[in-house]
Amino acid sequence: MVLGLVIVLALLVGAFILFSGDTSEAQALFGGYDIAAYVMAGLLAVYVVFLLGGYGGRIGQAIRHLSIWAALMLAAIVAYAYRDEVSIVANRVAGEFLPPGTAVEVEPRNKGERAVRLRKRRDGHFVARASVNGAALALLVDTGASTVVLRPVDAARAGIDVDKLTYTVAVNTANGIAYAAPVRLRAISIGGIEITNVDALVAKPGGLGESLLGMSFLRRLRSFDFSGDFLTLRG
Repeated sequence: MVLGLVIVLALLVGAFILFSGDTSEAQALFGGYDIAAYVMAGLLAVYVVFLLGGYGGRIGQAIRHLSIWAALMLAAIVAYAYRDEVSIVANRVAGEFLPPGTAVEVEPRNKGERAVRLRKRRDGHFVARASVNGAALALLVDTGASTVVLRPVDAARAGIDVDKLTYTVAVNTANGIAYAAPVRLRAISIGGIEITNVDALVAKPGGLGESLLGMSFLRRLRSFDFSGDFLTLRG
């Protein structure tokens, strides 16, 4: 039993060295990459013999178990080789179970780009769970709003002293005209897409039902597009 565990440990260490892309360890230990591969194959052969011996002649059962281990090893290698694609698929599946507005990373169109997807709320609106000046806030996506507009309670959570604001800017809302105060936000981040120095307004108390993610943020993205139940942001 102990011998088997030692062999398995040696195989795992050797596999890490061989698949990591850095062969300096293998060359230092064995004098060459080819020799390291032969040693790995030899250890595997010894382990197979050791495993077969432990089954006391039950070759069929031993072969079935070896086949299961081989399939698991092959699946692990394939998953590692396609880890980027697997991550994207996993994120998409996870997005179906996460609350609406949670940013789920998706495959970017261009190199160096970052893309996230938001799922529509049950009422048909899109909301983004964002970090505003480091504070976690829910912002209603509104392409009709020229700027980001925060409720006083959300502005206070984002570190703004609302008692010192002057509400002089008229804002058209679904409930009519409201008044707001201009501010500058250090940063708004959604799923790792961050825009800094964002112009915004803080609505007068009682003048806004939900904080809005308006065009002062959206137009500074590389792009954004609506498709069915999803909104994709690219930055």
